[in-house]
Amino acid sequence: MGKFFAHETACIDDGCQIGEGTKVWHFSHVMPGAIIGDRCNLGQNVVVMPGTSIGNNVKIQNNVSIYEGVVLEDDVFCGPSCVFTNVINPRAHVSRKSQYQTTRVAKGATIGANATVVCGVTLGEYSFVGAGAVVTSDVPPFAIMVGVPARRVGWMCYCGERLHGSSSSFGCESCKREYAVESGILAKIS
Repeated sequence: MGKFFAHETACIDDGCQIGEGTKVWHFSHVMPGAIIGDRCNLGQNVVVMPGTSIGNNVKIQNNVSIYEGVVLEDDVFCGPSCVFTNVINPRAHVSRKSQYQTTRVAKGATIGANATVVCGVTLGEYSFVGAGAVVTSDVPPFAIMVGVPARRVGWMCYCGERLHGSSSSFGCESCKREYAVESGILAKIS
């Protein structure tokens, strides 16, 4: 394990991996088998279960549970109290551990406060899920998703600003990056 900070109330189990410069705050619990990269920040009351993978420079705000099967790539932001699931049809009296599904949050994606991500989906690179949204299907790269169920309402730049443009060409007024849409997928062109 690298050199990391853990608040005195945090519970860090043997058998987990925590990268250098990572901070684990009040009442958080990192369980055996969890893998956390460098320079991450886990807020208060965060639980990271076995069988999870968290990349570098990931920010997880207060009251988030990262369940088995969740993969957070580098530079992901998880807003306060956002929710991940790992079973489609849970029942307390029926064990469904063999049915856990993988949820992948790609590099640079943002998940807003109180949003829910249903298991088995992929959130594309630099996508942006608005507060309170419920994601039930894959999200394209750079998509802005809102509502219940979440639907795409626009495109978000790498820098975190909403893109403006036509149906096939978009640009960022802030950082001047340019994008093009092809077959419903946005890609950076400069």
